[in-house]
Amino acid sequence: MPTTERRYVIRLACPDRTGIVAAIAGFLAEAGGWIVEAAYHTDPETNWFFTRQEVRADSLPFDVAELRERFGAVARGLHAQSDWSVTDTGGRRRVVILVSKEGHCLYDLLGRVQSGELDVDVRAVVGNHTDLAAITRAHGIPFHHVPFPACEPEGKRAAFAQLRQLVDAAKPDAVVLARFMQVLPPELCADWAGKALNIHHSFLPSFVGARPYHQAHRRGVKLIGATCHYVTAELDAGPIVEQDVIRVDHRDSVVDMVRKGRDIEKVVLARGLRAHLESRILLHGNKTVIL
Repeated sequence: MPTTERRYVIRLACPDRTGIVAAIAGFLAEAGGWIVEAAYHTDPETNWFFTRQEVRADSLPFDVAELRERFGAVARGLHAQSDWSVTDTGGRRRVVILVSKEGHCLYDLLGRVQSGELDVDVRAVVGNHTDLAAITRAHGIPFHHVPFPACEPEGKRAAFAQLRQLVDAAKPDAVVLARFMQVLPPELCADWAGKALNIHHSFLPSFVGARPYHQAHRRGVKLIGATCHYVTAELDAGPIVEQDVIRVDHRDSVVDMVRKGRDIEKVVLARGLRAHLESRILLHGNKTVIL
């Protein structure tokens, strides 16, 4: 995400040992890099080290491509393999949003983009219904309708193929399932691993299936919430990015709970997307480290 000054963001995860911080700091210091933010974490159970660092772009005598090439040698020396990245805050990140009929998450994201709070380039919105086409186009964003036949396996495969083509053409940094209500096939989960974000109510797995708020109301729950997570082939079991809850009580009707649940879904999705676009998330197995 752009800041008041252009920065390069370095992320790295590798086996823990002494000298990692010195190796990175020494490399940057030798190049004249001015570190403005740095965070570190070590997982004692797996002996794995994580770091995220921001460097002023104008402090380096080369561009991000050369920084990426030079830092690659440091990462390989630390046995990071592919668990590292260098990104540039100077360019707007690209996002594609997938929707169905419920619009609360889409309205919220579009409002944040419109106000400048979320400085991203929404390349397209793809819906399996046309309910949200008008609001999307009112914001000057292309809307694509891809219907998904309910009981036609061949038709659903064709729909997912069309969806893949539309999304991949945009070359997005994030694919946001904003109440999309379709289960991505394993091959799409694999191809969009680490960039497809989903939002759902946090009742799972306690209240699975249809009408979760009605189930929760019958049980008299005192907390409802939402979870933003990366999409994997295992349904609603991907690495968790963001969660939050809101209190409810016996005076709340199902309608009240749905309203409050939608409120928290919007906030959690926006937070999760921001953390992803700011390159703050490092994946380690099915867990996330957010720095």
